[in-house]
Amino acid sequence: MEDNYLISGPISQKIISEIILRIGRHKDAGGNMLFLGQVRADENEGKRVKAIEYSAYTEMVNAEAEKIKRTIFSEFDDVKSVEIIHSTGVVSTGEISLLVLVCSGHRQQAMQACSKTVELIKATLPVWKKEIYEDDSHTWS
Repeated sequence: MEDNYLISGPISQKIISEIILRIGRHKDAGGNMLFLGQVRADENEGKRVKAIEYSAYTEMVNAEAEKIKRTIFSEFDDVKSVEIIHSTGVVSTGEISLLVLVCSGHRQQAMQACSKTVELIKATLPVWKKEIYEDDSHTWS
């Protein structure tokens, strides 16, 4: 990984497995919620997406991700940990570009906190995406 929150390229099964294994250290947790964001083969103006190239302002990503985690911990008193990983670089359709894992004492807070974390990431994390189409043209979104 490049740092705590960003990784170059798609998020591999190995990384997903390692993160899931880490939550076992929370012996007082009973609910874990995992969100995996996958690149879709969307169609835009008749062109099919084949990949997304993500770019990020690393220092701001780190600060914003920490802020998101503080928000989650303050709003959900049963949450034990929040893991966030976002891809940079090119990620092809069908590959994973975002991982959020929330570990909580109980399932309800894990589910709610995970959903809120994803929404905050989408709203505030300084990550930009360039959709690359099958004809190699692209647009920023």
